[in-house]
Amino acid sequence: MSEEKKEELVQEETIEQEVQSEVVEETKEVSLEDKIATLEQQLKDTEDKYLRVHADFENIKKRLEKEKYQAIDYASEKFAKDLLAPIDSLEMALQSANVELDASELLTKLKEGISLTIKNFNTTFEKHNISKIETDGEFDPNVHNAVMQVDSENHETGQIVSELQKGYMLKDRLLRPSMVSIAN
Repeated sequence: MSEEKKEELVQEETIEQEVQSEVVEETKEVSLEDKIATLEQQLKDTEDKYLRVHADFENIKKRLEKEKYQAIDYASEKFAKDLLAPIDSLEMALQSANVELDASELLTKLKEGISLTIKNFNTTFEKHNISKIETDGEFDPNVHNAVMQVDSENHETGQIVSELQKGYMLKDRLLRPSMVSIAN
């Protein structure tokens, strides 16, 4: 082979390599553009999903907040319904006072009505875990409020002599302390 032919072959190979590298570069450019477009679409989809989930979260948060406030507002509804029976008893006692009876019969009926009303209140309290504070025995500053001290031969110093006002507990929480007098 002559030198010229060799040079021609080398030139042809060089041209072929250049053409191939151009084709590869175009393929790379096209595939890079496709990848970029695909990635941009995935990013848009992910952002859309994020925004939807965030909106759902905010809606759930608002609904739960509303339900919480409603639960707080209507927490005492059951207790209020149970207080209707004692109110009815008191109203019936007032109506019976308008009936023309002699004084002793009227007094008997009023006492009976008041007794029934107190019984209704105690039943309602029991149902809702409201209990009376015991005032027998030793003074407890956690549940008793000593408003006066009295001399008593029947009681030791610090013992409760009498209860002036009943105290109540709601489960383990103090609603109102018992107002008591204690011995000197």
